[in-house]
Amino acid sequence: MNELLINAQGLNTYYGASHILRGIDFSVGRGETIGLMGRNGMGKSTLLKSIMGIVPPQSGTVHIKGQAMHGRPTFEVAQLGIAYVPEGRGIFGNLSVKENLVMAARPGKARAGAASGAGSRDWTYERVLETFPRLQERLGHGGQQLSGGEQQMLTIGRALMTNPDVLILDEATEGLAPLIAREIWRICSLIKESGISAIIVDKNWKHVTQITDRNVILVKGQVVFEGSSQALHDDPSVLEQHLGV
Repeated sequence: MNELLINAQGLNTYYGASHILRGIDFSVGRGETIGLMGRNGMGKSTLLKSIMGIVPPQSGTVHIKGQAMHGRPTFEVAQLGIAYVPEGRGIFGNLSVKENLVMAARPGKARAGAASGAGSRDWTYERVLETFPRLQERLGHGGQQLSGGEQQMLTIGRALMTNPDVLILDEATEGLAPLIAREIWRICSLIKESGISAIIVDKNWKHVTQITDRNVILVKGQVVFEGSSQALHDDPSVLEQHLGV
């Protein structure tokens, strides 16, 4: 089995008295791209926030590269190579495009067998700009001056500057014009080809399954389907029942 970069077991997460995640098991192997699907309010974002430590689960365990993360702050999850692009993007509007990118730059975590302190630097500033030519044209613009699509590109580019092992994209193309959404899907394919693991949340299941190796569907905080993209395409009843398509 591939090395597990994220391994969550038995997660139960609450917002106040509301029981959102109900005993969820969820894992991500090295080099694996996973689609996380479900209707609105089914627990997708809560699962991502539980993994990141933003909303700590009341019970269950989260291991990142074998390290138990219970009670650990979010920045320690990020330092272990998990990059999170949240819904709403979260760019720094008072900083320029260049400043947003450069401030995030760091080598990735060194893998076993690498020279001491030798972290990955695959995603350089130059490579990010080559991947996102629209950002190249707007380096001096403030984050607040960008369109929604450009902000999404900047957020993904900033995440790549950390040279992550896993990139989490929550609502990858939400609210974006079709041409911009197509560009985001192209970038997701490039990220997959680069070997970075990914979790992608998006309502467009057809685009998601063109990229993903495995898909997980949540209903009311529980996993109701887990399988390959081919298995999902072969059983339209699953899509109709749980996604309404």
